[in-house]
Amino acid sequence: MTKLTSALVLSTAAIALGGAAAAQEAECPIQVGVLHSLSGTMAISETTLKDTMLMLIEQQNADGGLLGCDLEPVVVDPASDWPLFAEKARELLTVHEVDVIFGSWTSASRKAVLPVLEELNGLMFYPVQYEGEESSKNVFYTGAAPNQQAIPATDYFLNELGIEKFALLGTDYVYPRTTNNILQSYLEEQGIDEDDIFVNYTPFGHSDWSTIVSDVVELGEDGSRVGVISTINGDANIGFYKELAASDISAADIPVVAFSVGEEELSGLDTSNLVGHLAAWNYFMSADTAENEEFIANWHEYIGDDSRVTNDPMEAHYIGFNMWVNAVEEAGTTDVDAVEDAMIGQTHPNLTGGTAEMLPNHHLSKPVLIGEIQDNGQFDIISQTEEVPGDAWTDFLPESAPLKSDWAELECGMYNTETGTCVQQKSNY
Repeated sequence: MTKLTSALVLSTAAIALGGAAAAQEAECPIQVGVLHSLSGTMAISETTLKDTMLMLIEQQNADGGLLGCDLEPVVVDPASDWPLFAEKARELLTVHEVDVIFGSWTSASRKAVLPVLEELNGLMFYPVQYEGEESSKNVFYTGAAPNQQAIPATDYFLNELGIEKFALLGTDYVYPRTTNNILQSYLEEQGIDEDDIFVNYTPFGHSDWSTIVSDVVELGEDGSRVGVISTINGDANIGFYKELAASDISAADIPVVAFSVGEEELSGLDTSNLVGHLAAWNYFMSADTAENEEFIANWHEYIGDDSRVTNDPMEAHYIGFNMWVNAVEEAGTTDVDAVEDAMIGQTHPNLTGGTAEMLPNHHLSKPVLIGEIQDNGQFDIISQTEEVPGDAWTDFLPESAPLKSDWAELECGMYNTETGTCVQQKSNY
């Protein structure tokens, strides 16, 4: 039996009665691709997301599956190798004929996959905070855009902590570089002098942080209040935080707010010397809601280990997966085009309270949370907003300010509001 491109058919019985009825059909089982690194430098973050997807699929099957079918996970390991992400995505879509992919962590991996998705009309849910400046018809971005993480965290440093000089430290790939370009422009707009912004990039897996930490300390030699905004990814964070502790730098001295360090990353660290440092996400395990309590209990039961933590990208997969299930049920098919249309406007409860909504720009509305590291590896939530609509194109880069994404009415991810034209976004990187 070949894969149906659409399961929306008219039954002859309905036609005979003079009406049309939509019959739900799908080839069983429905294949769900899981594209997360299980080896290499990003395995520290991505392996848990693979496990999350397996849990969600198991739960959905226990609830009766989808369109009368079981869901079958197809797990591949792109091994923290960005070109291999593209190869594995192609394998999922052409060999395994998956109906949807949940995957990637870094923007480098997402951008490697993007041309494959667009060529083969695949569908992917991307669960991690990213730099924005993208809106593809074939991707739903369930992690934070810069206006849902980077900008609010910077405002917290400026307004609540009185930071006067900034160290923007990142891993050397597209997400940190683009995010820091946005933040540098934003900081200068807020009156921070260019000379008071130190920017540094290091490779994945970087381990020697002594010189860089010394450079950060030097920023404050004139008595200025210094803060670090970290877009360091993967296991390089271990060395960075260890160097801070070895240099006897506390959060009171130089606070760090991280965009890629959550509960999973902290579980491998001695956090006693990191108390008071911050992270900005849209979810923390410490959120006190009934929905979060149930999610954590389900996770512990599934994984068989009550010490295993939850984190923000896990919630993003939870929201994205449930929205996809609802969209498939609404469309009556796993056909990509039909599901994409049905996805816009889908809602689902956040685990932190409130409701996420999928917007016409393929981004979610999400609350912004600032958490303070505790000595038990959890975060004390010290700030939480209402839902903020994700913005694909930042207002703080001149070339992006006039751009708009709208896949519902404009059917365009890169619409120039000044020229009234839809620009074709380049998907190579």
